[in-house]
Amino acid sequence: MNKNTNENENKNKNENEESIPDAYIDKGAGLSKLFIKSELIPAIIREQSTGDILMLAYMNEESLKKTLETGKTWFYSRSRSKLWNKGETSGHFQYVREIRYDCDFDTLLITVKQIGPACHTGEKSCFFNILYKSEDENL
Repeated sequence: MNKNTNENENKNKNENEESIPDAYIDKGAGLSKLFIKSELIPAIIREQSTGDILMLAYMNEESLKKTLETGKTWFYSRSRSKLWNKGETSGHFQYVREIRYDCDFDTLLITVKQIGPACHTGEKSCFFNILYKSEDENL
């Protein structure tokens, strides 16, 4: 595709709904390399403006491709055995700003612009329950 075709397509898209430009995708890794160990990999989602961890979900190769194509997060539901788009029913979409993979090629860290709360309970983050908190302020 030539540069003018890409520019025209991007002009027709909503600012928040732009797909991730090919120039930013690490072609060296190849998506399939991320799914060698398992068909599903964990995706840690963090908020761009604060760095807060919002949630953890699982992706398969198809959901990662849809995420790259749409610029919004798509995941694979292990309980329903199907793809789901974060915000599809709630309107609390996650607009992807960056996707990184770890040194073992088996976990994703996705930085997003979160619209509304990330958790289905209405909390900003799914990690609002505290299991342990040290009282030692020197740690």
